Amino acid sequence: MKNLRKEFPVLAQNTYLNTASSGLLYDSLLDFRQEHDLDFLVGGSMFRDEQHLFINGVRKTIASFFKGLSANVVLTPNFSLGFNTILNGLEKSKKVLLLEGDYPSITFAVENKDFKVCYAKTDAALEQNIEGAIKQHAPNIFAFSLVQYLNGIAIDLDFIKELKIKYPDILFIADGTQFCGTKVFDFSTSGIDILGCSGYKWLLGGYGNGFMLFNNNILDQITPVSYTNSASKSNYDPSYTSLQARFECGHLDTLNFGSLQYSLNFLTKIGLSKIEEHIHELCTYAKSEFTKANLLEDIVTNRKKHSTIFNITGDQKLHLYLKNQNIITSLKGNGLRISLHFYNTIEDIDKIIETLHRYR
Repeated sequence: MKNLRKEFPVLAQNTYLNTASSGLLYDSLLDFRQEHDLDFLVGGSMFRDEQHLFINGVRKTIASFFKGLSANVVLTPNFSLGFNTILNGLEKSKKVLLLEGDYPSITFAVENKDFKVCYAKTDAALEQNIEGAIKQHAPNIFAFSLVQYLNGIAIDLDFIKELKIKYPDILFIADGTQFCGTKVFDFSTSGIDILGCSGYKWLLGGYGNGFMLFNNNILDQITPVSYTNSASKSNYDPSYTSLQARFECGHLDTLNFGSLQYSLNFLTKIGLSKIEEHIHELCTYAKSEFTKANLLEDIVTNRKKHSTIFNITGDQKLHLYLKNQNIITSLKGNGLRISLHFYNTIEDIDKIIETLHRYR
């Protein structure tokens, strides 16, 4: 993994602990992007003649990476646009279960559309809280982040599988933006009905790309009758009227989605199981060290498993101090958010611990 750090110029001068805010651009992806735009420069409209084949290739790559079906992949500039498109097609009589403190792109998107809303508390007993809320409120939809963006609390994936078996009629919509790319994941057996993700964080795809991955027949279930009826009476090309077209309206950018495809192949070449193993080692060490220094909330330390995101005790003054030491974090919630990817090392964690000791 240390040899791969050479691909990321930012790491030469910085201890980068901020993938939860933005994944890094790397040398070989920059080469791809430059070649792409050079081809467009010399080809003009001819460069786009086969773009539909290229975009289909992107869908196949996403499906292969997450073990889904390419016919059930929808491309979207980001998770938020895809999620709002789903919500706009659902009946407002539906009741939606959310997690307290979840990402605003989920919570506010639901809350401002007049759905009936209920909540589960996000603490050390997260899974029990979710099931308790389902029993109490009987929601039609459960929309949630797989990893909480503020403190890194991660839902137990085995729990989601079991929950779906118990409550098959509830539509499970998951945001994987802070999860996808951190470990091996099989969407087909996950129990999740719709998985959405923006590609600019752990997938290293840069900005302007994302996807929604649907289980079989889910697209039919969430498409408004008015849309289906209009499409059946239309003589327009299917690219305007298919179920996917509701999400993929307008042109898709081959630079942005090509970048996502390139990075998925890049991660595949490294080996997602190797990435998962390395990240697990880092995060286990980080949690231990941060706990010793009394930097983490009890709701994090009391859980057996954790993600790649930590929120440590700190304020804006500490944030600026770390930045002046070339340690890049985010000021989030009530503390400083630290996030780790495969290009991070044990030495990165040691450096921030030592710097915090000096600051204190």
